[in-house]
Amino acid sequence: MGIRRPMSSGIGVWELFGAISGSRRVWHYTEAIDSLKNSRRIKSVIIKVDSPGGLATASDLLYSAVSRLAARKPVVVFVSGVCASGSYLASCPAARIVALPTAVIGSIGVISMRPILQDLLGRIGVHVDVTKSGRLKDMGSYFREPTEEEKRKEEELVTGFYDYFVAAVARGRKMEEAKVRDLATGEVFLGEKARGLGLVDEVGDFERAIEIASELGRVRRRLIPMRHRPSFYERLFPQFSGESVEDALAQAEGLLARRVFYLG
Repeated sequence: MGIRRPMSSGIGVWELFGAISGSRRVWHYTEAIDSLKNSRRIKSVIIKVDSPGGLATASDLLYSAVSRLAARKPVVVFVSGVCASGSYLASCPAARIVALPTAVIGSIGVISMRPILQDLLGRIGVHVDVTKSGRLKDMGSYFREPTEEEKRKEEELVTGFYDYFVAAVARGRKMEEAKVRDLATGEVFLGEKARGLGLVDEVGDFERAIEIASELGRVRRRLIPMRHRPSFYERLFPQFSGESVEDALAQAEGLLARRVFYLG
């Protein structure tokens, strides 16, 4: 019987690139983050971010997963391009955030949008008949204008998401909520200004992120990339299971629905 060598420990690396959607992609993301959390080999983690954010609920799933990871081992976020809205929310539990000088940071805010196709439907002779159990049951419908009551309810909903976002940033960045609200106008900042405002810790490159992760995790500079393992179905039918197909289906599904975004 041969001697089994122990597997070397190192720094886990995971990428958050592109928009955060509500498709299966976000579940792949949370599974990958949980794998990093549970791996005995991985002593610290670098999350490489270049994302404008996305759906509020999907962003919150990532925020919760990163929070669980950060409670177990050091997490360093490295921003190579954009870290805005939902992706910034997901980055806030990290021990350190490092950004390139030209990285775009922030866009702390919420936006709710939906199309209203009332005029178009009228032109083509389409009428929508609704039977509902409560006066607000069809709130957010695409076939009519919202009522004043519905507008107020929508504003309350957006305010709830906004308050949650602000509290999460304040908690993660160890800032007063009042200061976060001053910055939470939806605007973005370049790396150096974001550092001065307390939204990131350092301006630097990926090598600097590796140094910090090595120091915090007390581990040598050995990178262990985390990659998505395709399922049997994805291997059998790759042309129908790619993320581009998933994204297209998710976008088509959401065309007529009210969606709330943490999106930069």
